[in-house]
Amino acid sequence: MAAPGALEPATGSVPGTKVELTVSCRNLLDMDTFSKSDPVVVLFVQVSGSSEWKEFGRTEVIDNTLNPDFVRKFVLDYYFEEKQNLRFDVYNVDSKSCSALKQDFLGQAFVALGEVIGSQRGRLERPLTGVPGKRCGTILLLAEELSNCRDIVTMQLCANKLDKKDFFGKSDPFLVFYRSNEDGTFTICHKTEVVKNTLNPVWQPFTIPVRALCNGDYDRTVKIDVYDWDRDGSHDFIGEFATSYRELSRAQSQFTVYEVLNPRKKCKKKKYVNSGTVTLLSFSVESEFTFVDYIRGGTQLNFTVAIDFTASNGLPSQPTSLHYASPYQLSAYALALKAVGEIIQDYDSDKLFPAYGFGAKVPPDGKISHQFPLNNNMENPSCVGIEGVLESYLQSLRTVQLYGPTNFAPVINQVAGTAAQVTDGSQYHVLLIITDGVISDMLQTKEAIVTASSLPMSIIIVGVGPAEFEGLVFPSPVFTLPRLGDTSCHPQPWRSWTVMRYGCLPGDDMPRGTLYSLCHFGIMWTTQATRC
Repeated sequence: MAAPGALEPATGSVPGTKVELTVSCRNLLDMDTFSKSDPVVVLFVQVSGSSEWKEFGRTEVIDNTLNPDFVRKFVLDYYFEEKQNLRFDVYNVDSKSCSALKQDFLGQAFVALGEVIGSQRGRLERPLTGVPGKRCGTILLLAEELSNCRDIVTMQLCANKLDKKDFFGKSDPFLVFYRSNEDGTFTICHKTEVVKNTLNPVWQPFTIPVRALCNGDYDRTVKIDVYDWDRDGSHDFIGEFATSYRELSRAQSQFTVYEVLNPRKKCKKKKYVNSGTVTLLSFSVESEFTFVDYIRGGTQLNFTVAIDFTASNGLPSQPTSLHYASPYQLSAYALALKAVGEIIQDYDSDKLFPAYGFGAKVPPDGKISHQFPLNNNMENPSCVGIEGVLESYLQSLRTVQLYGPTNFAPVINQVAGTAAQVTDGSQYHVLLIITDGVISDMLQTKEAIVTASSLPMSIIIVGVGPAEFEGLVFPSPVFTLPRLGDTSCHPQPWRSWTVMRYGCLPGDDMPRGTLYSLCHFGIMWTTQATRC
């Protein structure tokens, strides 16, 4: 036992801080024949004490550029006493596939997080390598410690009499927001959508965390550039203006009008006045709450399970079947159910979980059903705890005939109907679908997910077995995101589903990654519900 006043060895985790990484690239390889590359950066983190790399996240895709400045940041926990190795892979996106391996590889760089933080002004530039015989360009990393500010801002802007930049039409304007750095440089933090063919655009309201806009420093300079969008990526500069969070916040009581100035035109033309004006129409601030805040505040999670009983899983009595359970090992479905369900059930107060199967012929008449209760009770399909779900699942395997097709839409619509009954943020529904990846009603499932995206629910799709799961990525988290200039779709402010593959990630990574997505989507929805 240590003497009084002696220091005991530390037994907890090393204290850390959150660091935001901003990524840019310069002079990338041009892999497209008739245009420039469409780059994306994928960040991998090396697992401590091993040679394994795990994907951490991806930037957005930027069309037609060899010098991208990515808006999407990477936020990492930084531990001073640990070496945290990072790998940045750069790809040219030519395929709608969510797999990075099906894109053109443009190069990679290896750095330690401490190197970025310890570099001059937190700015590090590294050459990209990995394409034999070619210079791949460079990657620029900027690290900044994040403040604890949890406020989020919603604002809307419009412009008037902007300069005309297009020969056969008017301009296609969009805004780019930058926050200033201590060395006088600027870091991109937001881009608006493009408004086509107008000199008087009105942009959609958007939401941005205060720490992204100014990192909690209300007097920090925020520079806003106005551009005319061009399809080939060579966007025309219209002008710029500067402001600050404190100045923007005054718009809560009055409109604020900014002159858009083009320094080059101002120097050339004596009678130059401006290149138009931008008006801040609205500005509001609210606190951003965490998943724990909502749980403590009384939000209830309601967990529903749906299990794939189609014939593509194989006969349950055969060892090759995904439903096969040996005396020493649970089936792939049971393992996936336990991995996610045992964590989620802690946040479900009544521990009663509706559980369904789909794609089987059910007794007594042998009709195909896509939402039959595992406990055989149509009036009350709830099972007591995850063990109750497992027991009912095993019982159903003995009584139903695996058949097909694999239809997701019926069970999604079933849970969506329940979620639609309470939309005040007090109830949140989670649907876990476990499947072997072969889906039949893709169109109906997409429609059901679009409907569900406006409701307090998340859909977790966990794939088991060797089948391809690309068809389940409804849109892909990265490669089919709306791009700059695409006005054909207006995405929801949150995404209500996530797709994970059980068995492809080591240890507890699958449930951890799945539940991280659940927490994020739940927070986004309940925040939205609070505002409405």
